[in-house]
Amino acid sequence: MSGLSRVGAAMWRGAVRLVPAGRRDWVEAVWAEASEVPPGLRRMAWRAGGVRLIVREAPMVRRIGGLLLFAVAAWAAARAAWPGSSASFATHVDRAEVITTVLLLAVLPVLARWLLGPPDNRQARRLRVGCYAALLVLLPADVAVQQFLYTRPRGGPDLRLYLLIAPTNYALWSAEAFCLVLIALYVAAILWMTSRRSRVAPATLAAGTGAGVALGLVMYAVAPLGLSKAATNPWLPGSDIDPLMLLAWLLLLCGPGAAAVVADRCYTGSSSSPPPAGGRIRQMMAAGLLTSLVGALFVRVLGTGTIAVMIKEAWLRNWLYHGQHLLYGVQNLSPDLRTLPAIAYSHEITGSADAGVFLFIFIAFPLIALLPTGLVALCRWDAAAAAGRGGPGRGGGGPLGPEPAPDDAAVQPAGMR
Repeated sequence: MSGLSRVGAAMWRGAVRLVPAGRRDWVEAVWAEASEVPPGLRRMAWRAGGVRLIVREAPMVRRIGGLLLFAVAAWAAARAAWPGSSASFATHVDRAEVITTVLLLAVLPVLARWLLGPPDNRQARRLRVGCYAALLVLLPADVAVQQFLYTRPRGGPDLRLYLLIAPTNYALWSAEAFCLVLIALYVAAILWMTSRRSRVAPATLAAGTGAGVALGLVMYAVAPLGLSKAATNPWLPGSDIDPLMLLAWLLLLCGPGAAAVVADRCYTGSSSSPPPAGGRIRQMMAAGLLTSLVGALFVRVLGTGTIAVMIKEAWLRNWLYHGQHLLYGVQNLSPDLRTLPAIAYSHEITGSADAGVFLFIFIAFPLIALLPTGLVALCRWDAAAAAGRGGPGRGGGGPLGPEPAPDDAAVQPAGMR
């Protein structure tokens, strides 16, 4: 066999692996029959037909299309996020963030496919696509905020405000490494819950995703610019936001448990026989954890994106801060230094510094969700175990009936037998 033939055979074997396992033997048989066709144009036409059969397989087309779409989106996000100059202290850190995030999103799905299996339902694929899209949108927004936050002004009132509000540069590398570890854990958790080996039901994924989106929307409405005292809310200023704040706390504390209950009911209702306790606990814990992950990711993407747009667009900054709203630092300046550019810069640097609060939400939401979800899973597991021990009734049996007649031979004395 010539070198060209060996290369062609290797490429064919790689292409056949893209075909589903149930159709792979048939495609290989079609290709093997090419040796019985006379060489020349007829054999080439036969093999072209085999290639066309592979391309027509829907899973392969979907996989190739998904890879191309991810490559284009990752290239666009990396190009938008890549710092063009080295004037800022955070340039090298941001470049490392761009490279690491793209590599994580490219490598972790491949490893998950090999180790855990591909997603086997539409809800799992949608959740993965949503997670990738959110992280690719977050990347340029996070880099833009960091570039502005760690660019030191040359002088004037901006420098005084920068020294009062901006954090130090020394903790940037460690904070960025910790952030990348959290992103990797988030991606790994979502890849596991959407894989075939995890056996998480589509209804569980839908319940957790819906509760997480609701939690994220309410939390973003409460804190579009962070949770500090300097952050303002343009929708409901003052005490008008209190009902929305109460709703946010209810969703944060009760949302994961509610999603766990819905997932358990859907899981038990979809099977004809009572499912095992381990499967029910798996569905409930997955729904609660997914609620917190989706909610935290939703809040961080929207909040960081709002701050990044506010830095570049004056109309959004004026709408958020209501024009002449004075923040910390500006109030300490003399009246002749409280100019409109200084006030605008205080809004921008304060919002950039408050963006770190969304990283705290990344950590807090999953930890808070563990307690209510665990309590709900424990209560429902105890109820199922009690029902299994007691039978149809709580007393351990059904309605009382007539006792069976005793056996005459069993009650006769020994001497009469």
